[in-house]
Amino acid sequence: MARYTSSYLVNLPLEQLPQAINKILQSCGFESVYHATDYMMAREIPGEVVFSKLVTVEILIDSTKAKIGEIPITWVIKNDELPLQVTNHCQQRFGQIQEIISQHQQWNLIASAAN
Repeated sequence: MARYTSSYLVNLPLEQLPQAINKILQSCGFESVYHATDYMMAREIPGEVVFSKLVTVEILIDSTKAKIGEIPITWVIKNDELPLQVTNHCQQRFGQIQEIISQHQQWNLIASAAN
């Protein structure tokens, strides 16, 4: 199973966060599957890659550590593909999501880390 994570500290009101996350997901070709206060899940829209390569995105919003102007968020991008190659489908989608997040105008990044 391929799995990539990234953590962000964003400067955005908590109530505007789901809308900003949905814009990022939609621009990357993902559809929202589940939404709660501290958790969101989305999946890649089927049709362009085989089923085992379809990517799932989980967004963990740590509202318990949120301060005024700082919300910690962790993105987990994963699929059932074995990461036998450095440049696999999941890693490519991970890179695309990171790029969109860094360029998103409403998304005010304070800090980020990826692994």
